[in-house]
Amino acid sequence: MRKILNLLAVVVFGVSAQAQSGAKIEFKDKDNTIDYGTVSKDDNGVRTFIFTNTGDEPLIITNVISTCGCTVPSKPTEPIMPGKTGKIEVKYNMAPGPIRKSMTVESNAVNYEGGKVPIKIKGTVIVPEEVNVLAKKKTLMDN
Repeated sequence: MRKILNLLAVVVFGVSAQAQSGAKIEFKDKDNTIDYGTVSKDDNGVRTFIFTNTGDEPLIITNVISTCGCTVPSKPTEPIMPGKTGKIEVKYNMAPGPIRKSMTVESNAVNYEGGKVPIKIKGTVIVPEEVNVLAKKKTLMDN
């Protein structure tokens, strides 16, 4: 009987340790990544990460740190209440070439170690070809 009670106590303790209380952040985008796809340099470069506080306490985003100056994030200024959504906007400078940038969201979220959540953007920026309407078109007759 004593062994059963000890086992029950261990199971109850283990389950209660797993059920953390506090703010929790869950991002809408798969792998916390926004894919720009292939975009023109003319694009404004702004994308929005949508997240939800799935915890039972207010979620406070204290900082969003970018790995370079080409990516400028903006964070919510007010706490996100349990069950509510928030957003982090990111503006990329749209330099031609591949986009592979990471940022770190610092918060009081208990479902990430130290409340630090990595978010990423990816894609490719292209320069649209300029079409010269005055240029003579080559036709089959020109051969």
